[in-house]
Amino acid sequence: MSTRVAISCPDGDTTEPRPADALAPQLIQLLKLATMISRPMQDAVANPNGLTMNELKIMMCLAGEGPCAGHDLTSLMGIPPMNVSRALASLAQRGWVEPAVDPANRRRKPVRLSELGRAMQDEMTADIGDVAHELLGTLGERDRAALDRITRVLIARMQRWSGVVRSPAAR
Repeated sequence: MSTRVAISCPDGDTTEPRPADALAPQLIQLLKLATMISRPMQDAVANPNGLTMNELKIMMCLAGEGPCAGHDLTSLMGIPPMNVSRALASLAQRGWVEPAVDPANRRRKPVRLSELGRAMQDEMTADIGDVAHELLGTLGERDRAALDRITRVLIARMQRWSGVVRSPAAR
């Protein structure tokens, strides 16, 4: 017996309920990819630059998203708050992140890459490019464009995620 699920997003967009196992193999492949992609990033980017994966992820997030508070980083990256806190403390000790000001909310405590942090991020760009070339370089232009489009759609969908809601028929 398969369970039916509906995905509910805050914008009211709900996918059509379907058997929970219909798309499971593709989701499992995505989970495998998400897990495995950490290895080349660890070996070719984080380790050579003396970073943990959490520190690397936070630096990449701050470089792309701009100033973020710890709870923002936890939410954006799915890293537990304690791990975010430790990584931020380590990056601050190195002088790679610094406090930022949120004029709309003075109680909020965002951080941003410091000048040293931006320089380090720039240095890592070549290493990240090497990993990208190794992983994506054999894909043709059409495949890379399709991957980019699909990735953007999935990321946007996940950013609107409110959890899995079991349909009453499945109970």
